[in-house]
Amino acid sequence: MARSDDTTKGENKRGENNRGELAATGAATPAKSSSEADIARFLADVRAVAPLRAGEGRGRLAFALDATASRQPAWSLACEIQADMFAAAAAHGGLEMQIVYYRGKDECRASPFVADAPTLRRLMGRIACEGGLTQIHRVLAHLGREAERSGLKAAVFVGDALEEDGEALLAAAGQLALRGVRLFMFQEGENREVERTFRALAQITGGAYCRFDARSGDELRALLSAVAAYAAGGRPALEARGDTGARALLLALGGR
Repeated sequence: MARSDDTTKGENKRGENNRGELAATGAATPAKSSSEADIARFLADVRAVAPLRAGEGRGRLAFALDATASRQPAWSLACEIQADMFAAAAAHGGLEMQIVYYRGKDECRASPFVADAPTLRRLMGRIACEGGLTQIHRVLAHLGREAERSGLKAAVFVGDALEEDGEALLAAAGQLALRGVRLFMFQEGENREVERTFRALAQITGGAYCRFDARSGDELRALLSAVAAYAAGGRPALEARGDTGARALLLALGGR
């Protein structure tokens, strides 16, 4: 996904299409594994999605998730919640949402932007979580390119771990801030180092940090629905909602 030094060569070879589909990085293996079958099904669905035209009055939101092995419960929950996110944005002009994920040794992909919950759910349903290290830097680099290409201004990240250089992530967040992209960082769990970095990423970009418990689906549902409303209608949309998720997000945003 990201054009970092270790992945540029592979991406230049295989490219990126005009609907946001990102080519796999790394060398192909002769035998198909179950994860490769998942990828094939995911890409088949991606190719079936008609590209959206920008500038149709809808907000745009990138929904990025850690899909490594420990994340399956949160991934399944996110598959359910995304429908509520579209519904929350409907009253404020609607929403186009893109799913971004990483898992395994070197897999990091993004879908096209879609404007309906069933299509996004079908795309997400093709992916099962798989063990691996975090690839947050690649996600941030993709968001930067997306901001230049499609005018993206808001992105959600949901995860529970950090296995990368924090300073490099902060530098990448600075580049997003220059492009006007706000990061909404959602942390599952209570790891202090993860919290410190996630908070800093949100602060640098003028976004917000929130902690959640995947066992409390209603909490995450309310928070993500509030972010979707914000992506569609800005701060006035949050103030108009007035529910617990909107109030929590307004508090996290402060005066921004």
